[in-house]
Amino acid sequence: MSDYAAQSPAESGSVDVRGSPRQGVASATFGFFVGFAGVVLYGPVATEFENAMGLSGLLLGLLIAAPQLTGSLLRIPFGAWVEDVGAKKPFLILLGLSIVGMAGLSAILLTSSPDGLTRAHYPLVFVFGALSGCGIATFSVGITQTSYWFPSDRQGTMLALYGGLGNTAPGFFTLALPVALAVLGLTGAYLAWLAFLVVGTIIYAIYAVDAPYFQFVKHGADEREAERRASACGQELFPSGDAVGSFRRAGNNRRTWALVALFFTSFGGFLALTAWLPSYWRAVHGVDLRTAGILTAVAFTLLAAVVRVPGGILSDRIGGEPTAIASFAAVTVATVILIVTRDFHLALAATVLLSSGMGVASAAVFQLVPTYVPDAVGGASGLVGGLGAFGGFVVPPILGLFVDYQGVTGYATGFVVFLVLGIVSIGLSSTLYRAQPTATPERVAPADD
Repeated sequence: MSDYAAQSPAESGSVDVRGSPRQGVASATFGFFVGFAGVVLYGPVATEFENAMGLSGLLLGLLIAAPQLTGSLLRIPFGAWVEDVGAKKPFLILLGLSIVGMAGLSAILLTSSPDGLTRAHYPLVFVFGALSGCGIATFSVGITQTSYWFPSDRQGTMLALYGGLGNTAPGFFTLALPVALAVLGLTGAYLAWLAFLVVGTIIYAIYAVDAPYFQFVKHGADEREAERRASACGQELFPSGDAVGSFRRAGNNRRTWALVALFFTSFGGFLALTAWLPSYWRAVHGVDLRTAGILTAVAFTLLAAVVRVPGGILSDRIGGEPTAIASFAAVTVATVILIVTRDFHLALAATVLLSSGMGVASAAVFQLVPTYVPDAVGGASGLVGGLGAFGGFVVPPILGLFVDYQGVTGYATGFVVFLVLGIVSIGLSSTLYRAQPTATPERVAPADD
């Protein structure tokens, strides 16, 4: 697709269209990278907060999961809001809320850390962590921004690039945060993160551009005229105008909820373990903070992000259902090993298998969305992406309970949660496989993460 700004006034309705498809996807990917790093806000340095505030396993799990609370649930309304105002405004609001959260957390650390930080600060630390996690919800906004800039025959590649590159943020920050902690201290590390958020948000605000349709609407064109002008510029996909109806139809389809459950295990599990694994490596295998971050980032977080692309290709080739079954089988085998072993190398191999299974399964689940909910792809994508990612908030506190009851051993036996989820997901995937629809929709809207 050519640069939209190069269109003549006659084609664009006498309004110059800013930006290009390349600028649209680049700015969305950058903004998502900036916001999605909030997944690991507390995980890599959880021990610092645990020791300072004297937290139980349950409270530690809730704190680690705090960013996922907003990061998952806000995907649904903000993704729908893009249909009305374009992506830039929702994106900036979510990143702005993240800045407020990080600024609040930094203020607490400046005034109380290290000796003055007590359990009395826990409610505020939790609330500011949840606010900092708002940037995680930018995924659904950026997906739409990317989709409206590109034609159907390039959607898969562009969305894979957007999701794959943006999803690497937690891995890089898991590596960087322990290093920043050693060099700058706890307060300095979070002040540096705050600076990164502010600068990143400013860069996004400068370079982000809404798709032509929204630009024409902003300049006063009605919906029909804006669509006509944007079509002349090359835009193919447009807002449906019925987000509520799409959610309603998706919610009335029981297969939507099966897909929510599958994504709860795969992507929700990915979010939960990205934040939890550094504590596991330190408690069970006795590694230092930096090594725990490296192991989590390389063997789990970055790998899971990378394998989603071939996972999507495999799902297209052999079908989402058999791909999901095989992936959740890998998750099940890996968790059995992690429950019983205390051998470092075997645990590392199991972590790699678990990461691969969750990454491929996440891709397979969204390959199935347009197949099973063809009349409400947008609504189903929002429900699956938002409620499924909510697993990142639900699971860590449960893992923390295992630690409360069993001590250090609980860090390993807690993986039984994923064993149960894996077995249930195999059953659900098998049920979908046996009841495959006889027809596939000819054209569907792009799916959310």
